[in-house]
Amino acid sequence: MAVQELLNKFHDIAANPGKQMEAYLKAGKRVVLCAPVYTPEEIVHAMGAVPMGAWGADTELQLSKKYFPAFICSIMQSILELGIKGTYDGASAIIIPSLCDSLKCLGENWKYAVPDITFIPMVHPQNRAGEAGRAFTKAGYQRVIKTLEKLFATTYDDAALWGSIRIYNEHNAVMREVSALLAEHPEISACARSDIFKSAMFMLKEEHTALVKDLIEALKRSPAGETKVKVLISGIIADSHSLNSIFDDLGIQIVADDVAAQSRQYRTDAPEAETALDSLVLKFSGMGNCSLLFDVDKKRADLIVKTAQETGARGVIVILTKFCDPEEFDYVIIKSRCEEAGLPVTLVEVDRQMVNYEQARTIIETFKDMI
Repeated sequence: MAVQELLNKFHDIAANPGKQMEAYLKAGKRVVLCAPVYTPEEIVHAMGAVPMGAWGADTELQLSKKYFPAFICSIMQSILELGIKGTYDGASAIIIPSLCDSLKCLGENWKYAVPDITFIPMVHPQNRAGEAGRAFTKAGYQRVIKTLEKLFATTYDDAALWGSIRIYNEHNAVMREVSALLAEHPEISACARSDIFKSAMFMLKEEHTALVKDLIEALKRSPAGETKVKVLISGIIADSHSLNSIFDDLGIQIVADDVAAQSRQYRTDAPEAETALDSLVLKFSGMGNCSLLFDVDKKRADLIVKTAQETGARGVIVILTKFCDPEEFDYVIIKSRCEEAGLPVTLVEVDRQMVNYEQARTIIETFKDMI
């Protein structure tokens, strides 16, 4: 299959999640929504359901304003907005972690605003690497399992979870591989790159893995295009077509990312352990380099600098979701470390309600001229 044909497939899936969900439901599958971030999708997959990402959408916020103050993360507001409006109708449940204050509010508000879709809380510990943290994580996963067992009238099977873990580890590997390969192909647009990552939210991972493998083989046979200005982007989410079109219009290539909805979630695999559930616990305890995960040394900033240098990025663009406190705190450190390394850095603030991106265009265009 040709590269462009595959990119068209990724785009169709990324742009039409409702169509994907409807197809799974018609096939007799259950769908469980997975809110950001680090939701244990492997458990949902092992229980025979389809884990489907719920990261909201670019939309006008109206009904959700009854439950949230105006100054809270628009990702959370848009998830609730879509839930109230019926966009997620048909889903059996939604798992909402509580790794930030906004996510905690989303879960509590969901219970009252969208009562027809079961809310399943997932409480992760911040001190996750020690024995107590791992025990806490495991207890949280067990609560999710018990809720799904009751909801689906089925029984959890550790062997099934091992199967799902293998599928997710393989998907992690191909996503890391395609990310590295895309850096060598500047002809692939920022919009297309975003579609590859976004489409993974709405597909069974084994299906997405197959498509990505086809793309990898097609890219290996395809000559690289003309060189563009290389940058690394960082943030929580960067899936706006309007925003990515700016990079394409200005001849900028995203050679790497530190984005929660993109590469950040594919860095850590589930290792071998006594049980599959223990393996999943070790996966979370081994995660790091994220604004939503406690890190006293803020090593995320060092990773950003290292990745930018390794990929030849000439600058770092932080795409800050407005009112995202964890990202706002981290930006100060990221900016400082980048400047120490002689790496230009700039900030573009976005939210899910934006219609006009001209201010972002001006910032990005100026940054390009500067580097």
